[in-house]
Amino acid sequence: MRSYSFPMPPMLAALAASLLLAGCASTSDQYPSLRIRDSERVQGTLEPASAAPVADPTPAPADLPGKLAAMLAGARSAHAEFTAALPGAQRSVAAARGASTESNAWAAAQVALADLDSARSKTAIALADLDLLYADATLEYTERTAIDAARDEVIGLVDDEDQALDRLRRLI
Repeated sequence: MRSYSFPMPPMLAALAASLLLAGCASTSDQYPSLRIRDSERVQGTLEPASAAPVADPTPAPADLPGKLAAMLAGARSAHAEFTAALPGAQRSVAAARGASTESNAWAAAQVALADLDSARSKTAIALADLDLLYADATLEYTERTAIDAARDEVIGLVDDEDQALDRLRRLI
């Protein structure tokens, strides 16, 4: 036996599908309410918690002054290296001003800026070490006044170096 299939026009197929799906819909108010149920209500009173007295931080470790002195010495040494390299970099950048990126002067200026970046990164490493020390002191709830003072000094050094690098980069 041979079976025949009749092509169904797209409009008739859409009508048949909508009739079949219409049986799934309901016109009654059977949907759940979105109102807050009694079990979802917050209960209790809002009273401020009694403030417990805050204990003083524990004293800083005995080896902290030595650690800070070493970190500050490293930062100052890196800053001195940066300061010593700065005039040469300024001369190289001045010579490269307006030069083509393919010129030797431009390449020399880029090398001088990279040397300054390297010296700056040494200062930033000292700052990162101080930040880590500060975070540890915070977590251990120990005195950090000396760490704050050292960090402030090194942050000042890094800021000075960043400003010098920004000025030089704007000139090229």
